[in-house]
Amino acid sequence: MCGIAGIVNLDGQAVSPETLRRMTNAIAHRGPDGEGQWIEGGVGVGHRRLAIIDLSPAGHQPMVSADHRFVLTYNGEIYNFRELRAELEAKGYWFRSQTDSEVLLNAFAEWGTEALDRFNGMFAFAIYDRREKRLTLARDRYGIKPLYVYNQGGLFAFGSEQKAILTDRRIERRVDHKALLEYFTFQNIFTDRTLVEGIQLLPPGHFATLDCSRKDAQLKVTQYWDFDFSEPDKPASDAEYREELDRLFRQAVTRQLVSDVELGSYLSGGMDSGSITAVAAQSFPYLKTFTCGFDLSSASGIELGFDERTKAEAMSYHFKTEHYEMVLKAGDMERAMGKIARHLEEPRVGQSYPNFYAAQLASKFVKVVLSGAGGDELFGGYPWRYYRAVVNDDFEDYIDKYYLFWQRLIPNNDIKKIFAPVWGDVKDVSTRDIFRNVFKHHDDRLATPERYINHSLYFECKTFLHGLLVVEDKLSMAHSLETRVPFLDNDLVDFAMRCPVHLKLNNLKEVVRINENEPGNKQGKFFQKTKDGKQVLRDTMKNFIPDDVTQAEKKGFSAPDASWFKGESIDFVKSALFNKNARIYDLLDRNAVQGLVTEHLDGVQNRRLLIWSLLNVEQWLADG
Repeated sequence: MCGIAGIVNLDGQAVSPETLRRMTNAIAHRGPDGEGQWIEGGVGVGHRRLAIIDLSPAGHQPMVSADHRFVLTYNGEIYNFRELRAELEAKGYWFRSQTDSEVLLNAFAEWGTEALDRFNGMFAFAIYDRREKRLTLARDRYGIKPLYVYNQGGLFAFGSEQKAILTDRRIERRVDHKALLEYFTFQNIFTDRTLVEGIQLLPPGHFATLDCSRKDAQLKVTQYWDFDFSEPDKPASDAEYREELDRLFRQAVTRQLVSDVELGSYLSGGMDSGSITAVAAQSFPYLKTFTCGFDLSSASGIELGFDERTKAEAMSYHFKTEHYEMVLKAGDMERAMGKIARHLEEPRVGQSYPNFYAAQLASKFVKVVLSGAGGDELFGGYPWRYYRAVVNDDFEDYIDKYYLFWQRLIPNNDIKKIFAPVWGDVKDVSTRDIFRNVFKHHDDRLATPERYINHSLYFECKTFLHGLLVVEDKLSMAHSLETRVPFLDNDLVDFAMRCPVHLKLNNLKEVVRINENEPGNKQGKFFQKTKDGKQVLRDTMKNFIPDDVTQAEKKGFSAPDASWFKGESIDFVKSALFNKNARIYDLLDRNAVQGLVTEHLDGVQNRRLLIWSLLNVEQWLADG
């Protein structure tokens, strides 16, 4: 796991070593074990190394192929690199190291971009072809590793983080108002925009090429993979699905245990991380595990169930792990906000400071940690979301229902008022069109609830999961920690996409019967009737963890912010958002924003997600 950066002066002007070194220094936290730069004329690539596999100098990057044609800078892990190496050796390739980096380099030399279909892992890389003067960049299927690009005014730059690109003094850090509107609608950014105008995030499952010999070269972006949830034409028996899931899950976790440094696992108290820990502990006696809990002395309501340390400790005892935990209090968010904003670079889904502290804890003991991310999105872990759009008049009706549900921060009827200071720049943005465009390559003539569910799973993997992965990468690498996600093993994902909906939501008939138009608490009624979601995963994970864990209701990794923001952290909130010098009010209307915040402080409305987002953006603007 590493950090990568690079620059191309399309006018042919030689790349300055100092410019490239500033780029790699900006992401030194991603790779404290080594650095390197390679420059040839107007092209330069840089690297920061976090040594995980083959710790010797043979793993140094940028790495040049044996024939000196290709130059690689790479961030990630290819878990099937040994199988690919054997195949390449049979074709006559020889290797100087034991790294997966060299396997990736030779695989690209042999198969070009078709090699991407062979990689089972997480990656973001750039390869420069010296003969063809062509730069190729690529990102893994799911977006586990980020890769940012900038291409304006004859300057092309890329990096694992935006801060590497922004070290170039020719690039101005201007807020992209359209991206800001998108974020404050969805608490996420669905397009390839970022909050910095001109910097884009290469989409997951895509590669891009740049002809470095042309002054007017534009980046050509190509999709090589996408999620495809669909009902099987000839489904197997339920027992066969459970048996296959058991095999693939064990295989996925075992594949991702490859490491030449110590490895641990998050253990939240839930099913996904617990099952991963169960398999990993079979290979590592006294595996180190990590849990973050919360001080609930001032919490209320559903927040009283947010601390899962007791369950995590019970599973640690069961699996004989070496367990570490920490307890977060209201002040911990306040202390970390500056660091979090700098490392996140732009906020995405949910409040994320618990992830920051979990990574900080794990990094004190290991360099690699396993995470349960992906299990919910692949196997239907958010059933209360899907029931809102199961029965529809047509596809546009489905979009309307799901879109209204996914407006997480500012409703449509408040957007113009909130964004008044920059309304001229964003008035033509249709957030509904942004939402619908997630499905631009998908069938829009759906006839069954199952097909609508599969579209919802697709949507969440493309947007919500991607946001989670970007956050996880940034906040773990802030502590020079590599996070691996076994649920996003290629074979396991392929299985999940062809797994019938009735094995994920086995009470789908009850969901369909719920009348969306009836008054009252439909979400509560749904839970009472179904207690559903991830059913095939729950049934299979009984092979690994206790029944009381597999049958527990889904709980997210959330702090009791709703209580803290109007209690112990109220002064912090007011000092940031009721400050006459707050920078956020150059972009958003002061009275409208403060009115929404006051509703939370007075207990009228729970706006914890909005307050978190406002605090984060304000800190980000202040640091700029």
